[in-house]
Amino acid sequence: MHGLTSAQVAEAKTNDVPRRSSRSLSAIVRANVLTLFNLVIGLLWALILIFGEWQDSVFGLIMVANVLIGIVQELRAKRTLDKLAVVGQSPVTVRRDGQDRLIPPHQVVLGDLILLGPGDHLLVDGEVVASDGLEIDESLLTGEADPVHKRPGDRVLSGSFAVAGTGAVTATAVGADAYAVRLAEEASRFHLAHSELRDGVARFIRYITWLVIPIGALLMYSQLRNSVDFGTAITGAVAGIVTMIPEGLVLMTSIAFAVGVVRLGRRGCLVQELPAIEGLARVDVLCLDKTGTLTAGGMKLDRVLPLRDGLPVEDALASLAGADSRPNGTAQAIRASYPAAPWQALDTVPFSSARKWSGADFGPHGTWLLGAPDVLLAPGDDGYDQAAELSATGARVLALCRTSSLSAPEGCKPVALITLEQRIRPDAEETLRYFAAQGVTVKVISGDSPAAVSAIATGLNIPGGDRAVDARTLPDDPEELAELVDTHTVFGRVTPQQKRLFVGALQARGHTVAMTGDGVNDVLALKDADLGIAMGAGSPATKAVAQVVLLDDRFATLPHLVGEGRRVLANIERVSGLFLTKTFYAIVLSLATGVLGMMFPFTPRHSTLVNAVTIGFPALFLALAPTLDRARSGFVPRVLRLAVPAGVICAVAVLLAYAAARSGSLEQDRTSAVLALFLTTWWVLVLVARPLNRWRIILVAAMAALFGLALALPFVRDLFALRPGDLADDLTAVGISVVAAAAISIAVRLAGTLRP
Repeated sequence: MHGLTSAQVAEAKTNDVPRRSSRSLSAIVRANVLTLFNLVIGLLWALILIFGEWQDSVFGLIMVANVLIGIVQELRAKRTLDKLAVVGQSPVTVRRDGQDRLIPPHQVVLGDLILLGPGDHLLVDGEVVASDGLEIDESLLTGEADPVHKRPGDRVLSGSFAVAGTGAVTATAVGADAYAVRLAEEASRFHLAHSELRDGVARFIRYITWLVIPIGALLMYSQLRNSVDFGTAITGAVAGIVTMIPEGLVLMTSIAFAVGVVRLGRRGCLVQELPAIEGLARVDVLCLDKTGTLTAGGMKLDRVLPLRDGLPVEDALASLAGADSRPNGTAQAIRASYPAAPWQALDTVPFSSARKWSGADFGPHGTWLLGAPDVLLAPGDDGYDQAAELSATGARVLALCRTSSLSAPEGCKPVALITLEQRIRPDAEETLRYFAAQGVTVKVISGDSPAAVSAIATGLNIPGGDRAVDARTLPDDPEELAELVDTHTVFGRVTPQQKRLFVGALQARGHTVAMTGDGVNDVLALKDADLGIAMGAGSPATKAVAQVVLLDDRFATLPHLVGEGRRVLANIERVSGLFLTKTFYAIVLSLATGVLGMMFPFTPRHSTLVNAVTIGFPALFLALAPTLDRARSGFVPRVLRLAVPAGVICAVAVLLAYAAARSGSLEQDRTSAVLALFLTTWWVLVLVARPLNRWRIILVAAMAALFGLALALPFVRDLFALRPGDLADDLTAVGISVVAAAAISIAVRLAGTLRP
């Protein structure tokens, strides 16, 4: 039990495991550079540089800029995450040179003597060398819900956590050799959880990739066949293919996620999985534990109410609290009032959330228990009714009992009632009002007595708070349980396993569930919830499994979490509509020109200009704009219902304007087509940007002004090959665009894809 010496530590293998919160620099660079679209655009860029004019190769520079912006933004998010991860790391208690020390997890070495207490997360494999009622929950590894008593010589595995008692473990496997890391290496490093948004974007990319190949080949063939100039043919074909590729969509998604991470990081939130930001937006049920969430951390001993005269109540309380080597909040509150423990415990049963009591055998002084009155006492016992009355005031009430055996609480004699004072967080009521206004249902799920939970919930004006349900009376039938959990708000005497069942029942009813918690009894529910949110002051086990950790321990931060998630999701949906409208009009134009055997109606430089002022610049602002729109499922079909009709109508308008031009000059005819393309896609931008508040009106007006400057300034006209020489052709293009804009508005309204 002396632990390793400093010399042994220096030579031992360390617990070097990649951080879960971010991926490496090389992985970030590969993810942003080595993409199929970058390969396609790179090849097309080379073709233009070889056979075309340099002005038509600007799209290649935009690709490089996209890559650099994506890398910089993700590195920025990585720095924020890594800093917060260090702050949020729970230290590990080890014994070295005979001294107990707190060290970061990565400094644990092979052979270290690790000291465990309730809530500690096992980061390495080991062998138990000392146990004082040590109970380990291995459910995250084995699926078995019951804690396992561990004795000296027993093996413990990384990924499990202590729920009761104390003990010491010698590390036998660290780093990549540990069981949990070998079982699922990605569970301990950066990984992406399920994301409808990311999956939807990936699906778009996959479909478009398959379309680009045959359509691009058809377009290339038609341009070569209809042009005497090889360079002009290549330029026209490249214009169509490049426009089909929504190269900025992935960038905007990455930027929105990364900026969301940085914003939340400034509020003391560690987002351990990037798609957790999307989960924040979809949450419609928030499950809260009372202690540490609605109430501030820590408790204060209020009153000790003896039920029998002549018994050493204070000595028993002090000795029970002193017998716990890793005291919980209750024991700490008692110790603060009774610091000296007069009796020595011969045997102990540590507190656990499942038992809801603890006890110790003090030899000649008797065996004493401390726990929930409605667990230790039976109706009719002394103090039973009084405890219920005290709980109804919102106080935390414990019963001190004397018994003959530690094996079971039955038959114990009540000696005193103890009340603990809990302080409601000052920001709790305002935060709960926010969730009510946003349509998020709050469920209070607590291990405390139903009366105490009800009193707190009623004081905070939580709907249904006066009708608390005792979880011990809940049915075993899953359907009946789901119905009760769905229709009631406040639950007391909930066991850790029941919290997990509650989350599953709500998910089975189609809800997206967020679970907050700080204690070891919340771990299983946090793991199963769609979004697990741990308090910064919580146990290491809760922070290890949660997707989001509130490092500042502030309940009032939750509205900012939900708001940030909704901002990201709603804005990505907006900009996806812009990018995919471009893709669909390019597909229609490429097919039409390929089948009809005509020259493509614009060049890459034209596409670069129009895309910049109707998609690129506006998307940067729209992707980061504030919004309170609640997330809705069906991202992919909703975006397609906008992009497909809008893209087809834009393409038809361009083809009509191009066909109607009679100047005899290819550059002037293409200018008419570009004018129609800008006006129709600019109108799509107006529709996507709604509701048009002041800054959005300024944004869309500025984009129109930029295009106007491009037409007005001679050197810009020359750069983008614009030749607005025939007034009749240009007016015809404007007229066609007005009709097309009206058609797009009608199509969008019928599809019901955008909020007014």
